[in-house]
Amino acid sequence: MSGTKPDILWAPHQVDRFVVCDSELSLYHVESTVNSELKAGSLRLSEDSAATLLSINSDTPYMKCVAWYLNYDPECLLAVGQANGRVVLTSLGQDHNSKFKDLIGKEFVPKHARQCNTLAWNPLDSNWLAAGLDKHRADFSVLIWDICSKYTPDIVPMEKVKLSAGETETTLLVTKPLYELGQNDACLSLCWLPRDQKLLLAGMHRNLAIFDLRNTSQKMFVNTKAVQGVTVDPYFHDRVASFYEGQVAIWDLRKFEKPVLTLTEQPKPLTKVAWCPTRTGLLATLTRDSNIIRLYDMQHTPTPIGDETEPTIIERSVQPCDNYIASFAWHPTSQNRMIVVTPNRTMSDFTVFERISLAWSPITSLMWACGRHLYECTEEENDNSLEKDIATKMRLRALSRYGLDTEQVWRNHILAGNEDPQLKSLWYTLHYILCIQYTEDMDQKSPGNKGSLVYAGIKSIVKSSLGMVESSRHNWSGLDKQSDTQNLNEERILALQLCGWIKKGTDVDVGPFLNSLVQEGEWERAAAVALFNLDIRRAIQILNEGASSEKGDLNLNVVAMALSGYTDEKNSLWREMCSTLRLQLNNPYLCVMFAFLTSETGSYDGVLYENKVAVRDRVAFACKFLSDTQLNRYIEKLTNEMKEAGNLEGILLTGLTKDGVDLMESYVDRTGDVQTASYCMLQGSPLDVLKDERVQYWIENYRNLLDAWRFWHKRAEFDIHRSKLDPSSKPLAQVFVSCNFCGKSISYSCSTVPHQGRGFSQYGVSGSPTKSKVTSCPGCRKPLPRCALCLINMGTPVSSCPGGTKSDEKVDLSKDKKLAQFNNWFTWCHNCRHGGHAGHMLSWFRDHAECPVSACTCKCMQLDTTGNLVPAEAVQP
Repeated sequence: MSGTKPDILWAPHQVDRFVVCDSELSLYHVESTVNSELKAGSLRLSEDSAATLLSINSDTPYMKCVAWYLNYDPECLLAVGQANGRVVLTSLGQDHNSKFKDLIGKEFVPKHARQCNTLAWNPLDSNWLAAGLDKHRADFSVLIWDICSKYTPDIVPMEKVKLSAGETETTLLVTKPLYELGQNDACLSLCWLPRDQKLLLAGMHRNLAIFDLRNTSQKMFVNTKAVQGVTVDPYFHDRVASFYEGQVAIWDLRKFEKPVLTLTEQPKPLTKVAWCPTRTGLLATLTRDSNIIRLYDMQHTPTPIGDETEPTIIERSVQPCDNYIASFAWHPTSQNRMIVVTPNRTMSDFTVFERISLAWSPITSLMWACGRHLYECTEEENDNSLEKDIATKMRLRALSRYGLDTEQVWRNHILAGNEDPQLKSLWYTLHYILCIQYTEDMDQKSPGNKGSLVYAGIKSIVKSSLGMVESSRHNWSGLDKQSDTQNLNEERILALQLCGWIKKGTDVDVGPFLNSLVQEGEWERAAAVALFNLDIRRAIQILNEGASSEKGDLNLNVVAMALSGYTDEKNSLWREMCSTLRLQLNNPYLCVMFAFLTSETGSYDGVLYENKVAVRDRVAFACKFLSDTQLNRYIEKLTNEMKEAGNLEGILLTGLTKDGVDLMESYVDRTGDVQTASYCMLQGSPLDVLKDERVQYWIENYRNLLDAWRFWHKRAEFDIHRSKLDPSSKPLAQVFVSCNFCGKSISYSCSTVPHQGRGFSQYGVSGSPTKSKVTSCPGCRKPLPRCALCLINMGTPVSSCPGGTKSDEKVDLSKDKKLAQFNNWFTWCHNCRHGGHAGHMLSWFRDHAECPVSACTCKCMQLDTTGNLVPAEAVQP
């Protein structure tokens, strides 16, 4: 390598040593400097490694190529190819093994002097050394030497000759090679094929040739210019890389006619390519006068039916140092580690860091891969962030059949965990809407315009009743006192029904609602509702019951005592103290009770704007005490607040209308809960709501989520639920069996108007309509294919096929009088196109993986990758 750039080689078995080859051979030892200081005379390679010079060999001038002996013993034996074509065995250090002492200094001399371009040791027989030479007339350019000549049968006697007139030492010369190949040509690069000891790949002058030493007269070759730097992938022995100028060609030795892949051409000529010995499919390339090494990561994507696809190439560049790089060498064992050398012999130890591949599963498992390591992110035991994640919540709700309870719609909030008050309010609102709509549909005497108002929400109901309500004075129950309230017309009664305060009818009786609140232990809310209905005695009674209950608060007795002292005098001490101290009460319902009692007539801001009180209770209060103008203004303001905040309690006001979709959009943007949005909007009666693009987007995203979670049964239940509420969403048939001759659908032809007046049942077995069969196409009358197992034409029921279990099949068919039972379905392999009855195919592939057709070797069952998946809900604890 005199006069050229230096090269570098790692020791194949001593992982802490490497050689720099230039005009001389320099052996270095690599040490870690993590916990120690840099020794005197050492060269810094990286932040945590340094190299120490062990020895120098200057006995081999005119070096052109170097190859390190691959066997363990001797350790530091190297073959050096010289400019005159000779190959010299030399060593870097004293070897005390007398067995190999005779190898040091041995020379292998060709017949005619010419430059030696490349050397390659045989990986299987370590004594074989291949040398590639320049062309010399009709001489051979590929010579294979046996370094242990005494074991070679055709070896000629070795003679002692002097190197030159000035030298006194003698050496051993070998002039007869073991094999001679590549006549009348030049060899530029060589590599042995690891799969066979006697296969050699050579980059000749104008072709790549594979020589088989068992028959040296024949060779397999392909014409190409990419003949330099041939190297075999250590993990895929049929893949070879070579280059010419700035282009790299990737070859598959099984299809040697042309390159399977050609990498992007570089602007400058390439000087070296090398496969990574510790990483599959990783190729490094170096161009002339460059400080960048390009890496090509070749990843094959398997296909289920064996189609040929080009590998996916991930290209990246790394810069080990700032100066130009003369050469590089991969470390034989350390993953992705290489050492580079510059033209002025400056060296650098460099590790190529893998790209981190991140994967987040639909069930919130986070994993990433880096090199050969796979990491999983686990949650700490005290970390509840996973429980708060909306994806986890939706997944658990789907398992509990959330949203699918159509009998008692309000129970869906219990299926959701009964933790979110907004969900509880939403599902109770939908429950009241459906109940009122159902009773209106059943009551023939009721007017027909009320149904649409129910879905439109309280905002539209209030607007329809403007100017129709007058205020009046009503007596308090338990007090000799009157208070101003509004006369309740039909619309306000409907609003109270949606709020859940009263049930069907014109009588404003909140007794059943109070009883339900008491049963649920909501004492404060029940007392407030009773007070808002001017029944102070009932409110005091409820508070006393709450104080005496097991889970009640004893302080409720104190509140009841304070409530019993109510007086209507505006300047009384009671009113003054309640106005001051009510804000110190923890429960919002207790707070609004005293706000109501101490407020001026017509001014109830302390009740209406207490955000901790449920929206339905505030709206019901407004319907009872506010005038039309005040009520409309309040409902409008509250609706806008609910829409901006994405508060599901606002569905009571907006209904399932466009305003409701706007509110739900804000809710989804805030929480990501497309599950609740989908189920809620499916309850909407107006079809224009379901046709909204946002609603369809939520529904499709939720369906995709269920599929990603492998909740296929849950997704099917959702589709059935959707088709019942939205008939327009029922999908058309997407897959059908068509005739090979006329192309018409067999099932469609059978289900429509009978061909030429013949009904479908006439194609069946006589006297048994449940055994109907169609063995020919109803359109063109050509026969259908035969089942590969029973050899009966498709369309014949399994029970009619000979050899089947007659009793069981007949019972099944009589129970389910459907024409196309699953056992009778057409099924076939998409690769070999063979198939038959689904029942027969399932029975066959329980015990076999290969196609049942005798002449077919298709592994049908192994190709069905999705058939091995199990629905996730089937494996839940």
